[in-house]
Amino acid sequence: MSFGNHVQFKVYQQYEKNIIPVSYEELEAKAKEKLENKPYYYVAASAGAEITAKQNNKAFEKWQIVPRMLCDTSSRDLSIELFGKKLAYPVLLAPVGVQSIVHPEGELATARAAAAMDVPFIASTASTYSLEKIAGEMGQAPRWYQLYWSKDREIAASMVKRAEAAGYDAIVITLDTPMMAWREKDIENAYLPFLEAQGIGNYLEDPVFCSRLDKSPQEDLQAAIMLWARVFGNPTLTWEDLEFIKAQTSLPILLKGILHPEDARLALEHGVDGIIVSNHGGRQVDGAIAAIDALPDIVDAVNGEIPVLMDSGIRRGSDIIKALALGAKAVLVGRPYMYGLALAGQDGVKQVLRNLIADFDLTLALSGKRSVTELNRDLLKSV
Repeated sequence: MSFGNHVQFKVYQQYEKNIIPVSYEELEAKAKEKLENKPYYYVAASAGAEITAKQNNKAFEKWQIVPRMLCDTSSRDLSIELFGKKLAYPVLLAPVGVQSIVHPEGELATARAAAAMDVPFIASTASTYSLEKIAGEMGQAPRWYQLYWSKDREIAASMVKRAEAAGYDAIVITLDTPMMAWREKDIENAYLPFLEAQGIGNYLEDPVFCSRLDKSPQEDLQAAIMLWARVFGNPTLTWEDLEFIKAQTSLPILLKGILHPEDARLALEHGVDGIIVSNHGGRQVDGAIAAIDALPDIVDAVNGEIPVLMDSGIRRGSDIIKALALGAKAVLVGRPYMYGLALAGQDGVKQVLRNLIADFDLTLALSGKRSVTELNRDLLKSV
């Protein structure tokens, strides 16, 4: 589709009033002012000394755009195709759990904003509201479901089947969180929102999970929370286990958390449909490679056989340009929209997306490109 200059006019003439800060840094600062320490740091903080989280952003500076001149960029096409479906933009909302800690409507508000902006929302297993309730807010808008593979494989199978029945278009299996990492701020604050029954909505409404309880969650919520704590993660998983999940659904399956090119080759061997290069925003292994640094080798390893997406560190339109030029089919955005949600709910998420897409559109044009398909490594210089 042609995004067109009307977006530029809308941004600069403020047809829609700015209700949140435009810059990411101010957005984060305002969210910190508004939120209490526990929820703010649960979203903002990362593992250990947060070196990887910082490098996720700084590593983009290694790549510089070399714009081309005298190219007709009056009309631009930002659309892509993924798994046989056309998407308006190469942007998806990353799965982020327990969104209710920053806004009472949580994932429901985000889902409505994503649908209104024609941006796919990847709903997390760790949502406060169930995947069915989230789908109910989105109509026919594109949506994917992210699976945290439970230690009880029948619970994992049940959630995948529920997602397909609820109209989700793909399954994203997050691999890098078989257990939660050493996050100093959460430990200092003694804060794990799941123990307050936030972020476990998919479990409380899952028939297999509930069948493992002596009483319903409504009758004994504490017992349900304790069962969640026992079954959440699964550090025993191996590549062979993927066959089990593939047998549960006809939906495309993507693996999120791939950073090593050999893992990308193993993903191909085991028949997955896509890869998301990610270090979980720096929240799991402090000192891990920055996602944008891992991207080129993984793109080369799969050699175009399956799509490669990328998250961890996307903050501005130029970041999207760089990731796509390095071979990503699309990017996922996480913390920015969470801060928009915290500050202004559904409208805040919409404005984060509107600003990011407008920035991407303008940067694409000013780089001398008319469509996403024209982006490649020739546009970049490494320093």
